[in-house]
Amino acid sequence: MKSMEEKRRAFRKLHESGCFAIPNPWDIGTAKYLQHLGFKAIATTSAGFAFSRGLSDGSVKRDDMIAHIRDLVEATDIPVNADFENGYADEPNWCAENARLCAETGVAGLSIEDATDRKEKHIYDVDLAVERINAVREALHGTGVLLVGRAEGFLVGREKLDQVIKRLVKYSEAGAECLYAPGFKERDHIKAIVEAVAPKPVNVLIGGSGGLTMRDAAELGARRVSVGGAFARAGWGGFIRSAKELLDQGKFDELKNAASYDELQKLFS
Repeated sequence: MKSMEEKRRAFRKLHESGCFAIPNPWDIGTAKYLQHLGFKAIATTSAGFAFSRGLSDGSVKRDDMIAHIRDLVEATDIPVNADFENGYADEPNWCAENARLCAETGVAGLSIEDATDRKEKHIYDVDLAVERINAVREALHGTGVLLVGRAEGFLVGREKLDQVIKRLVKYSEAGAECLYAPGFKERDHIKAIVEAVAPKPVNVLIGGSGGLTMRDAAELGARRVSVGGAFARAGWGGFIRSAKELLDQGKFDELKNAASYDELQKLFS
């Protein structure tokens, strides 16, 4: 297994040039499989993990999330970026302390967002949000953990592009090393974000089909592409269709798309 320092150095190098995919597993098995396929890094998904626990996104407690993040870090030999929601605290110093605890799991990166929670969809005042990013940056100083600043305003329907960009610029100035504003799908919007925070890297979320591709993201200047909870929802989609077909029709046709038992058995042996 690679050391924590080696994985953090490798993760930073990925952000220096090009555009890489950073998919989001929701448990140890899916994390191991993504490494098996050859992905260079992975990121946790708060939604995917919450759903696996029978909870809504935003309902997982801090200690449970940290334990989950540690599980994925220890189960794989590639860098892990933690979706650390709002840092599980409003006050900057507590947010920073929680980020420090997250860093102790061995993550290579972690994101802090400016939405107060996943249910009410409120966002922090800009000044407080900046103070939170700055506090986390100080807490991570010397660890090698890459700090991702997330602006949620557009995703939760609170802000427009120009407002989100202003936030991202301020988060960058406060010490965020990668910037992320989920929800944007238009090419000109993504390009505007990339140009506003350049030369710092930008994460783009692509959580569905029929839109942007990895090539598109690269051409727009994005450095990395994540899928959020989309892989988890895809897994749930297959499960739900199979279960409903059995209940409503007494049939098993949906199972033709199931993964091979032998393949999974071999992978995890």
